[in-house]
Amino acid sequence: MWVGSLLYLLPLVVVAFAGSSKSHEHKVKEAVAPPRAWIKHTPAPLDRIIKLRIALPQANFGVLEEHLYAISDPYNERYGEHLSKEEVEELVAPRPESIDAVNEWLSTHGIQDKDIGRSPAGDWLTVHIPVSLVEKMLDTKYYVWKHTDSGEYIVRTTSYSLPKHLHEHVELIQPTTMFGTFRKLKSTIHSFNEMDASSQSQNLPPLVDLATGVTVDASCNTTITITCLKEIYNAVNYTPSAHVGNSIGITGYLEENANRADLQTFYQDQVPAAAAVNSTFKFISVAGKYFRGLNSQNISLAGVEANLDVQFAFGLSFPIASTFYSTAGSPPFIPDINTPENMNEPYTDWLDFILSHPNPPLAISTSYADDEQTVPESFARRACAGFAQLGARGVSLMFGSGDGGVGGGNPASPECLTNDGQNRTRFIPGYCTCICHVTAVGGTIHFPETAVSFSGGGFSNYFARPLYQEAAVTGFLDRLPKGTYAGLFNPNGRAIPDVAAQSVSFRVFVGGRAISVAGTSASTPAFTGFVALLNDARLRKGLPSLGFLNPLLYSKAASGFRDITIGNNPGCGTPGFNATTGWDANFAKLLKLVT
Repeated sequence: MWVGSLLYLLPLVVVAFAGSSKSHEHKVKEAVAPPRAWIKHTPAPLDRIIKLRIALPQANFGVLEEHLYAISDPYNERYGEHLSKEEVEELVAPRPESIDAVNEWLSTHGIQDKDIGRSPAGDWLTVHIPVSLVEKMLDTKYYVWKHTDSGEYIVRTTSYSLPKHLHEHVELIQPTTMFGTFRKLKSTIHSFNEMDASSQSQNLPPLVDLATGVTVDASCNTTITITCLKEIYNAVNYTPSAHVGNSIGITGYLEENANRADLQTFYQDQVPAAAAVNSTFKFISVAGKYFRGLNSQNISLAGVEANLDVQFAFGLSFPIASTFYSTAGSPPFIPDINTPENMNEPYTDWLDFILSHPNPPLAISTSYADDEQTVPESFARRACAGFAQLGARGVSLMFGSGDGGVGGGNPASPECLTNDGQNRTRFIPGYCTCICHVTAVGGTIHFPETAVSFSGGGFSNYFARPLYQEAAVTGFLDRLPKGTYAGLFNPNGRAIPDVAAQSVSFRVFVGGRAISVAGTSASTPAFTGFVALLNDARLRKGLPSLGFLNPLLYSKAASGFRDITIGNNPGCGTPGFNATTGWDANFAKLLKLVT
C-alpha cells in the first residue's frame, strides 16, 4: 500500500516541479545597445545597494487620460472639473492579480512586505537591495559605466529578464537600461556689473512694440528684472492675493541650494514689497531611504540654478505661497566611494513624493532635463503617466525646453548622433519636455522679442503629436521648404516648445553679488510666475486652477499670445528651425481669456 501510494504520487511531484520550472523561466523584458560615449568601467560591486523601482501596469490609465483632456479643454463642459487625489489613484491602481504575482515573486527572493515601499496607488514598488540580488532576480549583470565625455559614472545593465509569467504584470524596472545625463539647463553665466539696473536706461527712449503698443524701459534690452518682465508681458498693474489658496513651486536637484539671504537681497533690489515683510519660501526636503534633499544656507554654497529659479518665480508671484523642493541625489556616481545607493535619477523620487502629497503647488517649474534618447521609451511613457495624474488634479507643470537648439545637450557639435548603435545623424529632442502632459518653455531675447539661438526645440521620437497641436504644428511644417531636414527629425512627433519667454540677461543674486544668467532655466520660472498670477485671478472668482495648460494654449488662449517670427535654433551643424510661428504671452489679454 505504501509502495503503491508512493508510485501514485511520484508523477504528480514531477509534474509540480516541471510546472514551477516553466513558470519561472526568464525571458528578456528590455534590452538596449550600449549608448554612445558610455563604456564599461568595472563590474558593479555586488554589495552596492540599488534602489530598484518596479512599475505595475496601471489598469485604467486610458480612462484617466480621457478625464484629463476633457477637463483641460476650455470648450468642454467639464473644463476645470479636476479630479481628487483619491479619484486619480483609483484609476491608476494595478489589477489585484498583478499585485499578487509580483508580491509572490519578491517573496521567493526573501523580500517581505515590510521591505517594500509602495506608492499611494500601489502602481510603483520600491526595494533597496544589493546588486548581487538584483542580478539574480533579473538574470542580468550590472557594470559601472563611464561616460567618456563628462566623466560621469553610473551602475547599469543593457538588458534584464523576468519570469515569463510576470511580463504582463510588470511594465518596467529601473535602474536597469536608463543611461540618463540629468543636468541643469542654464546656458550661460557671466559676471554682471553691479550697477543699479535703471541707470542703464538714462537718456534712452523707451522701447515700443508697434504691433501691440506695449512700452518697455530701454534697460530691458540689457538687463531683465521683475519690472522688465511685467512691462514686457503687460502685467504691471496686477497685484495677486495671498489668501485665495494659490501656490507655486520650484524643484531643485543636484545639490542646488536656494539661499534665503540672496533672496532678500534680490527682493530689496527688485521687489521692495516682499523685502519689507521679509518674505521667504517654504522648504521641503524630499527624502529617500539613505539621503535627504538639503538646502544649505552657507552663502558660499548658494546655487545659481536654484537662486535664479526661486528669485524670479517667487518675485513675480509674491505674495502667493511658495515652496522650494530639494531632492537628494547628485551624479556623477563615484564608484570608489562607499555610498550606499546609486542616485543618478533623483527626478523620480520627486515625482513619487509630489503624487503622494494631498495639496501640491498649482504651478511648478523645473529647469533640469535629459536628452530623450538617453531615457528608455518605457520609462518616458511611465513618467508621462505621472505628469498626467498631476494635471488631472489641477497642477500646471512647466519644463525648460533646453539650451542646445535642435542639438540637445551639445549645440556646438557638428553632428548629433543616435544612441541606437547605428550612430545616425539626428536632431536630439529633450526629455521631459517632449512629454505630452507638460508645458515646454523656450527662450526669447530683446524687445520686441526674437527667438534666442540656444532655445531647445524640435520633435519627439517617442511621443506622437497630440491632437491639441495638430493645427499649429501642421501649419508650421507646411511652411517648411519641402525636404528640409528630411530624416533628421520625426515630423509626426510631439513638438516643442509650447511657449517662449525672455531668457537672457536675468539679474540674479548669488553669494551676495549680482550676476547675469541666460537659459531656458530663466524663461521657465518666469513663465511659471505668470501662470501663478493667472491662477490667482481665477481663484479670486471662485474658478478652479488652470491645471494642464496645453489644450488651452493651443485653442482659446491662442489670441493672448503673439507670434515670434524672427530667429532660429541652430545645432547639429544646421541652422535649426526658424521661428516662423511661436507663442509669446500678453498677460492682460490672457487674464481676460481665462477668467
